[in-house]
Amino acid sequence: MNTEVKSAARVLELLELLARCPAPIALKDVVATLGIPKSSAHGLLQTLVARGYAERDGTDRYAFHESLRQSPGWVGGSEAQLLALAQPIMDQLRDELGETVFLGVRGARGDVKALGKAASRAPIRYDADLVGLRPAYCTAMGRVLLAWWDPASTEAYLTRTKLRAYTANTVTDRQKLHGLLAQVRLDGYAVLDQEYVLGGTATAAPVLHRDGTVAAALNVGTVSSRYPQAKRQIIAAVIRAAGRISQRLGYRKAA
Repeated sequence: MNTEVKSAARVLELLELLARCPAPIALKDVVATLGIPKSSAHGLLQTLVARGYAERDGTDRYAFHESLRQSPGWVGGSEAQLLALAQPIMDQLRDELGETVFLGVRGARGDVKALGKAASRAPIRYDADLVGLRPAYCTAMGRVLLAWWDPASTEAYLTRTKLRAYTANTVTDRQKLHGLLAQVRLDGYAVLDQEYVLGGTATAAPVLHRDGTVAAALNVGTVSSRYPQAKRQIIAAVIRAAGRISQRLGYRKAA
């Protein structure tokens, strides 16, 4: 007995079509290939674009989102979808500030897993690879993720983690770190000046799920010598961009 749900099958067929097409395709080609009504195809495509699975270009052609195409896991994985929703805003933030933008989530044991970036085009810029984990206690993304983790998990992380000084500026005192995390929650963002890498200053803000819990941290990495003059602009911009990504995830700030 065929138990296939027609609406679900259409979505999967459309995703599979976009995934195997090497170039963006027009709505009429989707209709012709899949044999579905134009109105249904258009509605499905708009939904996939809104949810970050697909992109529409300036000629009204559609393509599978590149970040999902490159994802090592299932196409619909939550991290891949998060990055797909965030990447356009990250690119805009990079262009606005001229600095490198990162998106990171909490790893299984509390350190930071970088999901993606929009690298600065400046000749002299801050940049970093996406491989491996970054310590949460001395990075801006990590401080954001620790600040809004449940207190017991944050305490367990700080207790089991060897608090190494990466630079002369790294804070390794647990009591002081608790105070800094409280300040992050109060401010709504974190700024770290050369605690992880000499010459690099980071500013991060939380990205929120629909229910208001923290989904990720959005970070701007800046060459430290440029930071003082641009500080206010960077803080305002990263908070604003994190809010836009939160809205794309379904978060609506209470009135």
